[in-house]
Amino acid sequence: MNALNTLWLGTRAAIFWVGFAISTLLAGLLTPVAWLFPLKYHYPAATLWNCFNLWWLKVTCGVKYQVIGRENIPTESAFIIMSNHQSTWETLAIPCIFPQQLSWVMKRELLKIPFFGWGLRLIRPIAIDRNAGKAAVKQISQQGKALLQEGISIVIFPEGTRVAPNTTVPFKIGGAILASHSGFPVVPVAHNAGLSWQRHAWIKKPGTITISIGPAFTTQKLKTDAINQQAQHWIETEKRRLPPP
Repeated sequence: MNALNTLWLGTRAAIFWVGFAISTLLAGLLTPVAWLFPLKYHYPAATLWNCFNLWWLKVTCGVKYQVIGRENIPTESAFIIMSNHQSTWETLAIPCIFPQQLSWVMKRELLKIPFFGWGLRLIRPIAIDRNAGKAAVKQISQQGKALLQEGISIVIFPEGTRVAPNTTVPFKIGGAILASHSGFPVVPVAHNAGLSWQRHAWIKKPGTITISIGPAFTTQKLKTDAINQQAQHWIETEKRRLPPP
């Protein structure tokens, strides 16, 4: 990548971040207005921010995406999405790809971020203390099961943090325990977003990210280790099949 091209990509990224910051500020300021409306409107209002920034990323940085496996999205009940985690991109994209209302397992520090954290509260997240150990796992299981029974699907990144595209780490147990205790199906999701939007990288490399949605699998009568193994095997195998952006 020559210096001129780097400068151009950096400029495009700067334009994206300006729009991202302004939209976050506006969304945060409008959050109190959203609370005046019935609960069913909170999630659609919150995800407008996601879809705007996904579109803005395409316009400013040339980062597009394609989806494989939309037909695998369950329509008869709530479910648990287990996805690999490489960048910020998938946190923007998943609510715009899945038509169901989603809640997220996330670190509670995110709720303390001005403006951004205010909007997050609209999606009824499961905000955990990642240092709480068994208490965090119990919180995921209890709150997650209650949300699933309300028909709200749960998104969890079982790696626990953003991981480089060519790296594999063991899955944490929280999502598998939720699946095992609740009996709701797991939908594995694989993507290669980290090749365009690297962790802590200013520049967003233009191209087409691929996100693949796998067939849902039942978790009833499965132990937690078996659930994690099945989800991770599909995700890691699918990651290797995805075309480069």
